[in-house]
Amino acid sequence: MNKPSPHGATHGHDESNHGNHDMGSVNRMAVSATLHCLTGCAIGEIVGLTIGTALGLSNLATIALAVALAFVFGYSLSTLPLLKAGLALGAALSVVLAADTLSILTMEVVDNLVMAVIPGAMNAGLVNPIFWVGMMIALTAAFFAAYPVNRVLLQRGKGHALTHQYHGAEETSTGARRFIPSFSTGALVAVIVAFMLGGLVVSVADELTQASPGPSHAKALVPQF
Repeated sequence: MNKPSPHGATHGHDESNHGNHDMGSVNRMAVSATLHCLTGCAIGEIVGLTIGTALGLSNLATIALAVALAFVFGYSLSTLPLLKAGLALGAALSVVLAADTLSILTMEVVDNLVMAVIPGAMNAGLVNPIFWVGMMIALTAAFFAAYPVNRVLLQRGKGHALTHQYHGAEETSTGARRFIPSFSTGALVAVIVAFMLGGLVVSVADELTQASPGPSHAKALVPQF
């Protein structure tokens, strides 16, 4: 009876560890890619909803504007690092369109469906807590919907795998490209979370202000002798 050699067993163990390492790397990249796209979508949607509300646009027009800006900001955030890495604008856009379109599309479909399901979220103004709570729920759902999409694309060498080869190249950029800003995914997410929490706090404060009696009303409640 032939026994497996220790060398063979060790080699098999190394292959297993290598496979687990690759899987962990793909998972981390998928999380990073999803958060990056989600940040661009959130910025675009908030800006679009703010403009639509300020201009008094209809719900449909406001949503269309928010979705369009979500794609614009999502593509822009992914294009800047490629430009800094030395790619021409046309080449960078072609890479980003291939890498991000399916992820952003998935997010926008799920995000708007969730917002439509939450009662009053679509019609709520920017100073309404329902809007900010609904947006947080919708973006969370969009993340979990887009994560497996990005993971499958990465495993097939597509999606953000197309941009991964340029990561780090921006550190050697020269000329005017040195001044192209670099935004880490963590910093972008922190800004969006802070902004949304700030919007929620302001809207709650506005609700409390409207619910509390004003000075004239409070004066009327004081017994007159």
